[in-house]
Amino acid sequence: MQPGFQLCMPTAALLGLLCRGCLSRAQNRPSRSFSSWPRRMSRWNSQESCSTDTPQENPRVLITGGLGQLGVGLAQMLRNQYGPESVILSDIKKPPSHVYASGPFVYADVLDYKHLRELIVNNRITWLVHYSALLSAVGEANVALARKINITGLHNVLDLALENCLRLFVPSTIGAFGPSSPRDPAPDLCVQRPRTIYGVSKVHGELMGEYLHHKYGLDFRCLRYPGVISVNTPPGGGTTDYAVQIFHDALSTGHHECYLRPDTRLPMMHISDCHRATVEFMQTPECQLSLRTYNIAAMSFTPEEVAQEIRKHLPHLKVTYNPDSVRQTIADSWPVRFDDSNARRDWGWAPAFGLEELVKDMLRCVRDKRTREGFPVS
Repeated sequence: MQPGFQLCMPTAALLGLLCRGCLSRAQNRPSRSFSSWPRRMSRWNSQESCSTDTPQENPRVLITGGLGQLGVGLAQMLRNQYGPESVILSDIKKPPSHVYASGPFVYADVLDYKHLRELIVNNRITWLVHYSALLSAVGEANVALARKINITGLHNVLDLALENCLRLFVPSTIGAFGPSSPRDPAPDLCVQRPRTIYGVSKVHGELMGEYLHHKYGLDFRCLRYPGVISVNTPPGGGTTDYAVQIFHDALSTGHHECYLRPDTRLPMMHISDCHRATVEFMQTPECQLSLRTYNIAAMSFTPEEVAQEIRKHLPHLKVTYNPDSVRQTIADSWPVRFDDSNARRDWGWAPAFGLEELVKDMLRCVRDKRTREGFPVS
């Protein structure tokens, strides 16, 4: 072997569990879910090099749930790197005209296994980013629907990713922790035991992905996102949504009513850091990953702290507190800080935004957005 050149294989290979070695086990699996895996797993018969100099074909990416808070921005970042036709955004809703014009968009219901399969095969997809999910507060209001989308939909993409040898990214969340978890900070590996269907489904996803990686070689990757703060997408029913709404209220009415106590501390992140972390993680060679699920962190603040930072720019902001019992109970069960030392060590994660930078950027972006749309700015 040449000096300075490291040859590595997926973790499953080191355990002797590459796809070529598990075909007999695959034959015994349930008929629909995994019946075609043995024909689809030739990628795992080859070794993977850690060398970043090896030329590789650009990925072809499918993003499910693409019209939520994260999909459009991630698609834009990936298209900037790999070309507009290399990334397909999908959802069950009609996209705004600017999204439709920015690159390929298709209808995709994660509960429709056959149609998802056709999309993956016909478009030669190699990376699948699975953003379809009902968030914490919305999920508690409709547990049956959350179970269907967050778990049944997940099983569909897991099956298809393994069948087609895809690199699969499934986000997790601070909601994957529960009241018995270490809270300050929460490490990557600890007791989780969440108490929402959203959190339960995310822990299920983490464990299923890791199981399929270790047993069958699936290239499963997962980041536990903190609360993500962005301007372009309205809040979608998450417990951390106040940290988005407060900027809109500050520049419109000057008054924000917060559904959490003023001292409720939660980990948060600017959306550009979230997108960058996701792309960098997906680009990292497998041999650098000691885990399949990582925490990522940027900052941690309370409603009162973000309000005080906003008042440095808008002194008139008034915040009243009317805690909602459901969301407050959820927030009280979550970590107040993340330990993301493994992500920093393994693949060089580092955030660009702290609280001061986040507030300045959000106020600028919300002000520009309201001005473009013809709304008054206070």
